[in-house]
Amino acid sequence: MALLECKNISINYEQIRAVKDVSLVLEEGETITLIGANGAGKSSILKAITGLKGLNSGEIIFNGERIDGMSPSSIVEKGIAMTPEGRRVFPYMSVKDNLLMGAFTRKDKDGIKEDLEKILTKFPRLKERYKQQASTMSGGEQQMMVIGRALMSRPKILLMDEPSLGIAPKLVQNIARSIVQINQEDKISVILVEQNSRMALKISQRAYAMQLGEVLLSGKSKDLIHDERIIELYLGGSH
Repeated sequence: MALLECKNISINYEQIRAVKDVSLVLEEGETITLIGANGAGKSSILKAITGLKGLNSGEIIFNGERIDGMSPSSIVEKGIAMTPEGRRVFPYMSVKDNLLMGAFTRKDKDGIKEDLEKILTKFPRLKERYKQQASTMSGGEQQMMVIGRALMSRPKILLMDEPSLGIAPKLVQNIARSIVQINQEDKISVILVEQNSRMALKISQRAYAMQLGEVLLSGKSKDLIHDERIIELYLGGSH
């Protein structure tokens, strides 16, 4: 049984259909990526999985249970966390308090402390900035903090919306490395939405290429990175 399955989901905004009959599967231990231009419907799918956007049709199954229609906080408690596009930090709070916000549904004090230590080991820069106000950090540091915050909820699935957006090129490599680490070492399955298609295809096992709310192509990332249509549509100008 798949860990997560979106079955023929459609999502509308007013009269506009953002996602049309999309089906996708995430197996346990896998990283999949959704690539495509802005407005392809990728972020809408993540919002639907986290309960932030309702479906017009279709269903979302997580761990054998239907979750569409549940509240966002119930979905977090079940084990799905998201790093939103544009980072969304709590600007006037310290790094420590931003990270602890990720554990708001948890009651296990020792476990929270242990996870905090793990995250500071994974992202040493956050340890250096621990007491610093979040708004004073660079984009790359804030992104690490947002990833850390999501990990504090101990998710089974991490949804990542454009983690490399607005990040200095030299830090994109670090973000990519941390995604691989989260997947392989922390055993968290990942759904990655990313404009940097080349990076996304390199660090994922499977990919769904989207256009105008529909899946145009899907398959193994290592095959799609050499597919003429993908190269033409998504990799043309990226290095």
